[in-house]
Amino acid sequence: MTEQTKRGASSALYRAVWRWHFVAGLLILPFVAILAVTGGIYLFKDEINDVAYGPLRFVTPGETARLSPSEITAAALASHPGTLKAYGPPAAANRSAEVKILGADGLKDTIYVNPYDGAVLGSLWDGGAAGSPAMFVVRKLHSLEYVGWLGNRLIEAAAGWMVLLVGTGIFLWLPRGRQTGTVSIKAKRGRPWWRDLHAVTGLYTGLFIVFLAMTGLPWSSVWGGKFYDYAYQLGLGMPDGYWSNTPVSTVPVADAVDRAPWIMEKQPMPLSGVAEGVPQALDNVVATVEKLGIVPGYAISMPNGPEGVFTASVYPDDITDERVIHLDQYTGKVLYDAGLNDLGALGWAAEWGISIHMGQAWGLANQIVLLLACVAMVTLCVSAAVMWWKRRPAGSLGAPQVPVDWRIPRTLLLIAVAAGLFFPLVGLSMLGLAVIEFGIYLAKRNRIQPT
Repeated sequence: MTEQTKRGASSALYRAVWRWHFVAGLLILPFVAILAVTGGIYLFKDEINDVAYGPLRFVTPGETARLSPSEITAAALASHPGTLKAYGPPAAANRSAEVKILGADGLKDTIYVNPYDGAVLGSLWDGGAAGSPAMFVVRKLHSLEYVGWLGNRLIEAAAGWMVLLVGTGIFLWLPRGRQTGTVSIKAKRGRPWWRDLHAVTGLYTGLFIVFLAMTGLPWSSVWGGKFYDYAYQLGLGMPDGYWSNTPVSTVPVADAVDRAPWIMEKQPMPLSGVAEGVPQALDNVVATVEKLGIVPGYAISMPNGPEGVFTASVYPDDITDERVIHLDQYTGKVLYDAGLNDLGALGWAAEWGISIHMGQAWGLANQIVLLLACVAMVTLCVSAAVMWWKRRPAGSLGAPQVPVDWRIPRTLLLIAVAAGLFFPLVGLSMLGLAVIEFGIYLAKRNRIQPT
């Protein structure tokens, strides 16, 4: 291959990567912005909830001992009649107890009770793991669940594309001939300043963005579903024998508790041995799980029907203390007790990744680093939009041009196939873009052919 041929091939690859980086970036820009803004807010959900709902969540420690769990839940039920669904003991001396009650209207509320005198401090519509209605909305926006199944898949495709955009962006930044990628903002104004801002931001934060994308994918439908299945089948998630041959229901763990280890969410809830007799008192259940060493901040879900079980679960900032304990509702026998170290390698890794992704693992430092990554993602979106707007001709998309003799470089084709296999929804969107590109190519070729 001659030097001229090599330069031509390199130029074709560069232009093809640039065009796909441009088009894909423009398409997923709004989704990345949504992920970044909502994710940045959700990193501080506990702090926001404490400030916004402080009178409900905090109490002045009393001089007397706390009331028993049965007394606290009785006070909540007297104030808000319904069916007791869960009880959360105070996580600290200055915290209120949380009692979840399903009302006659079919809605579940969280009742906040002073554990020292039984005073009901107020109630909120139950936000589940989000901790409040406001954070529940942020969480749903983050995953676009309000759009239904399509929203989840759009976010999944956007996450996959984010990984590829970082990769293609680094490729475009790499030196070509005498042109070297900038490591600082050198331009003073105009489109070059936005270009430098975009390049430098992506260069220094790319790995963090890839981490956020990859650790968010376990929640997705297609990629996450396959990862879950493979982890389970390989014995690297939750191995067979998970329930120690205990009879199980058709209700998944995720439907019974607010937050469980990700690898356990789809597993069925166990059943109590004999569906008759007198259920254990809540006071006894609390005493049992605390004797087993569950850390503060846990909640106990009530049995779902005569065959259901008591489930104590906690998902603390220190992920090594996460725990799920199932108890037979009649005998109080421990049916299952699982912590982080009971998970398989992939389940263990996924739990650590999710914990860091949510800003929990290393406290404020974790939150600040990921907040900066979210700010960087917004910066990349804004700078990309501004660059596009400044360079686009009137009435045109302004995408980098496809040469008349355009052919798919082999390197790009191999990367596209590999990425499509690893990220199925990215592969599907690639096919759609390829069809459009081929249509543009045919139209351009037909226009230049002599009549």
